[in-house]
Amino acid sequence: MKTRRIGRTELEVTEVSFGGAALGGLYRTCPREQAMETLEAAWDSGIRYFDVAPWYGLGLAERRFGDFLRDKPEKEWVLSTKVGRLLRPVPTGTVPDYSYVNPLSFDADYDYSYDGIMRSVEFSYARLGLNRIDILYVHDLGGYTHGAAKNAAHQQQFLDTGIKALEQLKSSGAIKAFGLGVNEVPVCLDVMRNADIDCILMAGRYTLLDRSAEAELLPLCRRKGTSLVVGGVFNSGILATGPVPGSHFDYMPATEEVLAKVASMEKIAIKHGVPLAAPALQFPFRDPLVSSVLIGTAKASSLRRNMELFEPALPESIFPEFDSLTLVAPPLGEDAVRV
Repeated sequence: MKTRRIGRTELEVTEVSFGGAALGGLYRTCPREQAMETLEAAWDSGIRYFDVAPWYGLGLAERRFGDFLRDKPEKEWVLSTKVGRLLRPVPTGTVPDYSYVNPLSFDADYDYSYDGIMRSVEFSYARLGLNRIDILYVHDLGGYTHGAAKNAAHQQQFLDTGIKALEQLKSSGAIKAFGLGVNEVPVCLDVMRNADIDCILMAGRYTLLDRSAEAELLPLCRRKGTSLVVGGVFNSGILATGPVPGSHFDYMPATEEVLAKVASMEKIAIKHGVPLAAPALQFPFRDPLVSSVLIGTAKASSLRRNMELFEPALPESIFPEFDSLTLVAPPLGEDAVRV
């Protein structure tokens, strides 16, 4: 599989990467054997960049990714995880409902400080059982997760001390790159005006349907040499399923406006003889800022099916036909699940 560089670093990642929320039991249980089978399918397909987080299954996904990668050739894979939440043990049966099924018995506290980030990294090493993490993303800064008032405090904490932890880890060679792992554009603009970062894992804001990142974020990334890793290309599923009953956009039931736009998009795809998921997966690669497209699933069969949609490459002429149907998403609801 082809690779692309992360920012101005020397690190290169495969154009398709694998994300671990589903292997942590997001929305439905994921038995260990199934998780390992899915990771093996990703490896067999040529994926060598794997992304996980303490939040995914409250430590469960990190344990599984570490167990899987430990037996793979060390120089072949790239791993990212996230900081910003510290896990603490809680009694069995008292884990709050964060939409993870059968998570480990932990809860999470936000901490974007220097000490919090350093502790988070050490805890991740222990859960992973690995001696290397290549990329660290600061997870879920922003008003969608915290609300405006709390986010102001968290963001200031990060800019005052947390960023220094990441810079120190990178300069020491402990990590090769760092950035933000978020679902929203404004926090990226705020942070990038005050600090330099290598990359952004952006979920759902640079997709065939939602182009929220285009107006300000992409030009700023171009000026500062910051790469994008694009997740959420199906916008919570609707660009994969189409506008079927019960389809979701941004973690919530799709509105009539979104259903109508996606229905029109589906007609365009059908006219070209491809499922809508194919242009949805291939769209982000049109911009050289995009280092990788992140896909996530808990089923090996779904992984293989998605990989088939990356080939052959669609003609450039198909994509402008979708432009009039795009939208800028409203803020995520209070009950949205951030991954």
